[in-house]
Amino acid sequence: QVQLVEFGGGLVQAGGSLTLSCAASGSIFRIGAMGWYRQSPGNQRELVAAITSVGTTNLADSVKGRFTISRDNAKKMVYLQMNSLKPEDTAVYYCYAAVRTSYLDRNANDYWGQGTQVTVSS
Repeated sequence: QVQLVEFGGGLVQAGGSLTLSCAASGSIFRIGAMGWYRQSPGNQRELVAAITSVGTTNLADSVKGRFTISRDNAKKMVYLQMNSLKPEDTAVYYCYAAVRTSYLDRNANDYWGQGTQVTVSS
């Protein structure tokens, strides 16, 4: 019903930049919060950044000052601009969105993308 597709992962040297994009499509009435999590081998999935429908942002301490999250509500997209990348940023990055598929939905459900690999070499 709802699909999230990420774009923009890849391999970059330490100190470099990447921009991740995520497009939501399908049966969407309203999107609430959107954001990004990441997971590296042996670690739990962790929140990287989130943004509400009105633009309030929340970033993990480890990425503050380096990453920026933004969204385009008309296009149903969320972006993650990553600067000054470090090897410890290497992970699979997952997009998520809290979506109501109908005006009848009392609560939103979380939907996830398939993940995109970001690898930062030292």
